[in-house]
Amino acid sequence: MSINIQMNDEMNLLLQFPADSLMTGIKIHQDAEPKTIEAAKRLYTKGLTDAPDGGYLTDAGFELVEHLQVIHQALK
Repeated sequence: MSINIQMNDEMNLLLQFPADSLMTGIKIHQDAEPKTIEAAKRLYTKGLTDAPDGGYLTDAGFELVEHLQVIHQALK
């Protein structure tokens, strides 16, 4: 199993969310890179965020970000 470009874009976007609180989100503006806009939409479709333009992490999204941070730190 390998990580494709779309998954990489989604992981990079998830790592931009603050991991210390569910009460802080992000907003993806329409002038953002198309790959970022599409990644945000996919995260919403997967139930990891509460809005297609970023928003807040869901509980599942928050848990995933915690795991991603561990992986990121280990591979850094």
